[in-house]
Amino acid sequence: MSLKTITKLACFVISLFVVMAGLSSCSGIFETSGIDDNASPYKVPEILARINSGEINESSGLAVSRCQSDVFWTHNDSGGGPFVYAFNSAGKTLGVWRVAEATNVDWEDMATIAAADGKCYLYMGDIGDNEKKREYLTIYRFPEPSTTTNAANLSRETAISTEKVEVLRFKYPNERSNAEALLVNQVSGAIYVVTKSQNGPAQVFALEANFNTGEVSAATKVADVSLPASPVGQVTGGAISPDGKRLVLCDYSAGYEFNLSSNSNEFDEVWPQKPTRFNLGPRFIGESVAFGTDSSTVFATTENADAPLIRVERKK
Repeated sequence: MSLKTITKLACFVISLFVVMAGLSSCSGIFETSGIDDNASPYKVPEILARINSGEINESSGLAVSRCQSDVFWTHNDSGGGPFVYAFNSAGKTLGVWRVAEATNVDWEDMATIAAADGKCYLYMGDIGDNEKKREYLTIYRFPEPSTTTNAANLSRETAISTEKVEVLRFKYPNERSNAEALLVNQVSGAIYVVTKSQNGPAQVFALEANFNTGEVSAATKVADVSLPASPVGQVTGGAISPDGKRLVLCDYSAGYEFNLSSNSNEFDEVWPQKPTRFNLGPRFIGESVAFGTDSSTVFATTENADAPLIRVERKK
């Protein structure tokens, strides 16, 4: 277990103590409790498989392919190298690729979209900054690799590079922040970063897709978000549904669904909505969450070896 993971676990235990001391609904280290599954908009979580790759030991981000059937993408946290890993719903490894000309300073989350050009793209968020010392953060974008043609690349030593990446560098407008949630809107292409806060609400920042300009862009704050848990701003992952109608955020204990009202024309109107807390199943250090292709299914993994792939389906 890396030093960073140990630090995260220590912070999680402290947060858990705060939750247990201050709330009647609390969560255990391994599983969410205090949630009425009958009242939840989601069904009871199901563990589909265990990710069987020995090289995936800190699954910090998760994305579900929009172009390939039954393909999931993940990556390791800082220290894990600039690699992306593909696997299927049975936990079988489908390959590993080196992200071309990229550096893993502190990769925390990833996202994917199917673009207008017919290709699918992966977004990688090098957005972690626990000590708040980084002058700028980085988001990488690159075409999703084909698992059919590269399925033989099953280790970092034999991995080939992805297609050339595009680079977006940015900074926050006022003060440096740590973040673990990267979200990309399939409908508009807008990019969001949600910060992680122990002392108050999380902050939501929007970014223009100014890739490969060579300049550092300024993020624009669009909202504050408080989760119905304690600490209220400890967001560890997030995703926007493919139809652009809802989003989910997660912390170490649960998932939180935000819904855009039916008469809203602007996606940013979703952020002030009151979120609904739901069960994300047994997670050790839960930092990754993603929508499936149908906008009604959520998947999650955890930061540990032999991590579970968890599926949570929305009730009809």
